[in-house]
Amino acid sequence: MRILITAGPTREFFDTVRFVSNPSTGKMGYALAAVAKSRGHEVILVTGPVALTVPRGIEVVSVVSAAEMAAACKGVWLDCDAGILTAAVCDYRPRHKLDHKLKKKAMPRHITLTPTEDIAAALGRTKEHRPVVGFAMEDHDHYAHAEAKLRKKRCDVIVLNGPENVGSDRARIEILTRGGEWSRPIIGTKRAVAGRIVRLVETLAAERGAMKTGVGRGLAERKRKRTSRRD
Repeated sequence: MRILITAGPTREFFDTVRFVSNPSTGKMGYALAAVAKSRGHEVILVTGPVALTVPRGIEVVSVVSAAEMAAACKGVWLDCDAGILTAAVCDYRPRHKLDHKLKKKAMPRHITLTPTEDIAAALGRTKEHRPVVGFAMEDHDHYAHAEAKLRKKRCDVIVLNGPENVGSDRARIEILTRGGEWSRPIIGTKRAVAGRIVRLVETLAAERGAMKTGVGRGLAERKRKRTSRRD
């Protein structure tokens, strides 16, 4: 399979040097990329700014903002057979970005935030039979929020984790597959946890024929043919 994996945070700048972001380190996404590659899959890793070394043999697209990550993902999605979306994409960005550094003054500053594009939902709307795995970082009402994301984003799997996983080499997650029940807690190194997730994606893809037929590449080829006929 060719698997799209997103990782790390995004940065949303409100002037030339300052930005809104989050503490994601990208460790989970990079572990998933390494495991998927080791199991014989092609991997395209769309990554926000992180201090990690990219595993060998992996195609990488480096981005900064949520808009850049959305464009990169949508640009390769037709050529992919599955998506694992671990990136901690900022939900909001400053409505306006100054073209200079905002000078400090002894007074409050107000920044108006506007929603960023929901990348998982965008891919979910166009996935057809391709498996899409989303991640839910929750600190309260965990199951209700994660289940709502599964439905809203049209994911096939939602992985529930918490703030305690951020920056750690270990993780504690729970997994919900569409139409199924919550798994028992899965605890281990991020590499081991990544193995569980990649194997689940393989199972879902095999059930739908994606590993044999290349669902994503088939969609891309049909689109190219339609474009060629129009030209």
